[in-house]
Amino acid sequence: MLFGRSKKNPVRIADKGVVEWKYAACGYCSTGCSIEVGLNAEGKAVASRGVADADVNRGKLCLKGIFEHELFDSAGRGLEPKIRDQWHQPWQPTDWDTALDRIHDEILRIQEKYGRDSFAVISTGQMLTEEFYTLGKLTRGLIGTNNYDGNTTLCMASAVSGYKRSFGSDGPPGCYEDFEHTDLLIAWGSNLPEQHPIIYWRMKEAQEKKGFPLIVVDPRVTMLAQNADIHLPITPGTDVVLQNALMHVILKEGLQDQDYIDANTNGFEDLKAEVEKYDPTTVAKICGIDEDTIRHVARRFASAGAAMQIWTMGINQSTHGSDGVVGINNLALITGNIGKPGGTSLSITGQCNAMGTREWSSCSGLPNYRYLEIPEHRKEIAKFWNIDEEFLPRKRGMFQTDIYHAIESGQIKGLWLIATNPMSSLPNTSRIRKAMEKLEFCAVQDCYEDTESAQYAHVYLPAGTWAEKEGVMTNTERRINVVKPIAEPPGQAKPDLWIFNRMAERFNREGKVTFPEKAPDIFLEMGQLSVGRLSDISGMDHELIEKSRGIQWPYTKEEKDSGQPPPRGGRRLYTETASFRYEDGRAKLIPLPFIDNNEVPDEKFPVWLNTGRLIEHWHGRTKTGKIGNNNKYSPIPFIEINPDLCAEMGIQRGEYVRLVSRRSDAIVMAEPTQRVPKNMVFLPFHFHDCANRLTLGLLDPHSRQPAYKQSAVRIEKIADQKEAARLSMEMRKF
Repeated sequence: MLFGRSKKNPVRIADKGVVEWKYAACGYCSTGCSIEVGLNAEGKAVASRGVADADVNRGKLCLKGIFEHELFDSAGRGLEPKIRDQWHQPWQPTDWDTALDRIHDEILRIQEKYGRDSFAVISTGQMLTEEFYTLGKLTRGLIGTNNYDGNTTLCMASAVSGYKRSFGSDGPPGCYEDFEHTDLLIAWGSNLPEQHPIIYWRMKEAQEKKGFPLIVVDPRVTMLAQNADIHLPITPGTDVVLQNALMHVILKEGLQDQDYIDANTNGFEDLKAEVEKYDPTTVAKICGIDEDTIRHVARRFASAGAAMQIWTMGINQSTHGSDGVVGINNLALITGNIGKPGGTSLSITGQCNAMGTREWSSCSGLPNYRYLEIPEHRKEIAKFWNIDEEFLPRKRGMFQTDIYHAIESGQIKGLWLIATNPMSSLPNTSRIRKAMEKLEFCAVQDCYEDTESAQYAHVYLPAGTWAEKEGVMTNTERRINVVKPIAEPPGQAKPDLWIFNRMAERFNREGKVTFPEKAPDIFLEMGQLSVGRLSDISGMDHELIEKSRGIQWPYTKEEKDSGQPPPRGGRRLYTETASFRYEDGRAKLIPLPFIDNNEVPDEKFPVWLNTGRLIEHWHGRTKTGKIGNNNKYSPIPFIEINPDLCAEMGIQRGEYVRLVSRRSDAIVMAEPTQRVPKNMVFLPFHFHDCANRLTLGLLDPHSRQPAYKQSAVRIEKIADQKEAARLSMEMRKF
């Protein structure tokens, strides 16, 4: 007799007729998975699979990566350049020369009339690094505007700011291998299973082998919190208070690593004086974590042989985001948990190449963590690019979030948007919409022509996406991986690098500045600029990167010439005594007074609004919303809402409700769950004209990152559900 599986039909995987597999790195999140795309006999991309011998993902892919090959044929792709005189007029197709000439002429017109910085450029975290470097050279070296930033300000600016303040430079000091060595892990505002599933798999596998405790700090019972040994459901916006209390206990009980502190840091006495004010009894009333738990967590953290901290947007997207990162670094430094296996403060980056833009785009300064404020850095880059040193500004210009305020006030008149969609991603959408309407000229360069921001453009440039281009990306653990062209851009669309080089020709008539055409050659040029820098990539080239399935920086020419193989995993920063990037080699311990400037629930708006990501979607759904196997899981906006609140308000599962904030309103479907407390709702941020109609525009004073996770709303029951469904659809049109 046959039992179980043997009685059933075996599982069969459809034969998609793959005749060739081509290598790339995934273009969604920052995990950096190596991926292969299968082509059939007609050369069409029909399948995706993970690369087994790649250290990052070891053959695995998440839901988005499995269907990434479908991007090439997704709806809404731009097929030809378009142009119009006013943003509200119909588009007219045009040729590339006309479109590029129009942008060039408008940039010059606006700069001549209003000043060099009256035109702004905003890019992304999703292009390839060679494209970032080329755009930076074009913008800093030829166009000359200082108002140049990336949309990474919306996700990673606080991590960048915090690393710079603590260590003297950006650059995550740890790596994924630290999960295998740590004795304790604290996750601050990070939900790995849904945000970075493959990193979660790496963490979970290591935890099952080593048995280290997992502590999750998050106001919501996330998937990660459900698997935690200790969940700390913190009051939103009070992470700094909890961090100070943990340090209070550590120092009060003499649990710090004083030898490490003395050898590697400055500012200990000032920090000690500040955290003395944050005793657990007082702090418990502010952050919502009881005092005994605070003491227990502090003791466990300080007594662990190696303690690791990770964080994502729960820390970064706050009015105290940069301070929260500094607080994490302070905790690591006073316990000696930097630069050793299993001991690190590791930011889990957002976009696939947010690290690449941080390293090479020149948005926040100059290439490879150089500063506009340092004369030697300006001189070095000006000489290398063959431009006048005086052409470079002496300090960085506006962040993206400030640029829109400057548009609002008439300070900025023109804008070039590149692979970013502020009408979906910025908080307080109605305010951004009014600002966009005031622009004299706007150019949008994107692989999709149907983005919400493109409706305000005067010129649209159709760009290639992901593996329609060649270049590299850097992941969360500083691993550089290569993307190879798998498909051609559709229609007349062109790779971003081609577009930047054609624009550079218009600003570089005399040919003084060199712009290589091919990504491998640009990478070698970047390698020359990296020699002796923190992010030294001089030992790498595209061929070696692909062969190694990714290489962590630094990897120097000297290491390569000496026969030292590229690091496959486990390369860390700050492993030597006093090796930080400040002049004296010491990190800074920075006191963090708590300033309570959050928007908090009150009688009129009694519910916390929390926003975040779903595993099946990516940012504004520009990509995943058009892929059926991703979109089917959550095609409409919804909120997680506590069942007790639903019962109190008479709301049934699947009914539409109206969320109202001080900014605007949004209609969403109710999904009762115990994952949120009664005074909070969770709203995925992926849906256009929904979450960011409600969110608050307050900015962190250091990073200028918005406080997406500190808003208050009220919930209104809707009597006419059919009308609510219709309005919900209308709100998502543009």
